[in-house]
Amino acid sequence: MRAPNPSLPRSAGLGLGAAALTLLLAATPATAIVGGREGAEVPGAASAVMVLTSGGGVCSGIVVAPDAVLTAGHCVAGVGENRVHYRDETGRPVLAETAARSLHPAYDGDAIRGRTRSIDLALLRTREPLPARFVPAALSAAMPRAGQSLTLAGYGAARGGDRRSIGRYRGATLNVVEPYGPSRILVWLKAPGAGGCQGDSGGPILEGAAVVAVAAWVKDACGGLTQGILLGPQRDWIDRTLSGWGASARW
Repeated sequence: MRAPNPSLPRSAGLGLGAAALTLLLAATPATAIVGGREGAEVPGAASAVMVLTSGGGVCSGIVVAPDAVLTAGHCVAGVGENRVHYRDETGRPVLAETAARSLHPAYDGDAIRGRTRSIDLALLRTREPLPARFVPAALSAAMPRAGQSLTLAGYGAARGGDRRSIGRYRGATLNVVEPYGPSRILVWLKAPGAGGCQGDSGGPILEGAAVVAVAAWVKDACGGLTQGILLGPQRDWIDRTLSGWGASARW
């Protein structure tokens, strides 16, 4: 790893319960991923949820089993409680309780200051299975290299500071770059006018329909150079954790 990986910016002042529901119900149509597009055609939509924290954070998440969600580690570390958010068939918001949480053992919340390696991943187990309409994502151990195009997707803001734009799933096509050389831990993405923003942490980075990485950080400002954690090198941890919960991922 050539550079530390702190978190994507997180929205402040959003707690579980009434405050969270108020914000999510007020979300406007033009939302998420700076420079992105919205709609069912965005890859990963059938396995996308939101992850909320009791400390006021909003993240994205990836359904990897009927009762398991993969997200960014900083969305779970030091947080008293997480809920998985989605809307039911009538459009009403649901805040699903979690029964277990697993933070990657190599996660380091102080990585940026100490310039150390951090695997910014976590898994959540919901207390009840998610609705059958959620399709567990196909995960990929591919190691994309500079010049490839990948899709970054999530529920984050359309522009920095715009909390009202959080809550709708969007995606954007970005190119793989290697600003610090090739990495077996990270993938970096960049495109003019496009990139991650508040709430996109934990969202999928896809090659076609398969998730190859999880969004973790954006450099400088929303829409900037975006970093993700590659899943292939972390397959053993993902599989062992899910196996302990009686589940398995689709690779």
